[in-house]
Amino acid sequence: RTMIQGLINSKQQKAYIVDYLMPDMNGIETIRRIRRVIGEDAAIIVLTAYDWTDFEKEAREAGATAFVAKPIFMSELRSVLTKPVQTEEQKPESAERSYDYSGKRVLLVEDNELNQEIAHFLLTEAGATVDIAWNGKEAVEAVTKAESEGQQYDAVLMDIMMPVMNGYEATKAIRSMEKENSDDSHMPIIAMTANAFVEDAARCREAGMDAHVAKPLDINRIITVIDRYTR
Repeated sequence: RTMIQGLINSKQQKAYIVDYLMPDMNGIETIRRIRRVIGEDAAIIVLTAYDWTDFEKEAREAGATAFVAKPIFMSELRSVLTKPVQTEEQKPESAERSYDYSGKRVLLVEDNELNQEIAHFLLTEAGATVDIAWNGKEAVEAVTKAESEGQQYDAVLMDIMMPVMNGYEATKAIRSMEKENSDDSHMPIIAMTANAFVEDAARCREAGMDAHVAKPLDINRIITVIDRYTR
């Protein structure tokens, strides 16, 4: 409340980052009050460990412009912060938004058949060409093969816990290959994990991953993250 009162005297901020669940006043009401003071010029980003599709409509109506999942990946937060603020007329209706991944090639690395089928269906329905690897070793081999053919995946969806070679090891191997090629290429690698603790996010970042989607897989979350890195 003190922060909101302070905004009345200063409107210099270009972006506001607001946690969804807070004592005294929750994130939605906080955003609503901030918006009354600052108008429509600045971005307001919601931080949440929950599935934001459950409250996205309410948050956007209150004035939120973007969402970032917890635990936070700095690359994801940076991507959101560097986007221009959208006007009300420009804001897409997320539930109705269509995604076209025609011409995009995605490597899906997942040893769980159900998760594999869900992600494969979502991506192919959007027009992407999807290759499948059942473990980290197969993922490294697929990336190596693509590069030997002068190609590169537009994105890699990487499971963490897999047999033979896990997602951390596979990501490190892929990043090492990129350094050896020394052509400044950087393939987006998005972790798929059921572990959403801070230390897990730190391990993903240290391995070289760009972002993550939580399991069980959520349609809107997968599409939103992949779209950010393949656009």
